[in-house]
Amino acid sequence: MPRQKLNSEILNKANQRAVSLQAIHAQLDLGRGLTLEAYLAAIATHKTNLDDYNRTLSAIEQLARAVEESEKTLKDLTERMLLGVGAHYGKDSEEYVMAGGARKSEVAHTMSKARTGISSKKKAPEATVV
Repeated sequence: MPRQKLNSEILNKANQRAVSLQAIHAQLDLGRGLTLEAYLAAIATHKTNLDDYNRTLSAIEQLARAVEESEKTLKDLTERMLLGVGAHYGKDSEEYVMAGGARKSEVAHTMSKARTGISSKKKAPEATVV
């Protein structure tokens, strides 16, 4: 599940507060570093960080899709390469084994249980009536 992009209620509230504070005084200074200028700078920093985060998520999602697609392509090509070696050299050849295949003559063929008549279900023991 991909991460969701963030919205900030705090940022919205801070923007509204900043507008209200500007209405009090354009250069508001409440002392001890509480200035409108510092407040607006903190708002801008948070907005930049939030935008960068959301932009990065979009890029990561795009890269994740590219990785998934290239993995599908590589998986298909890997299978086709083995099949190509099998077609070229034979599925019983040393080259086929070197490419990662199993020799056709060494693969154990198992019969299905239905064909052999073996039932996988066991009968439950009969209950005795007392």
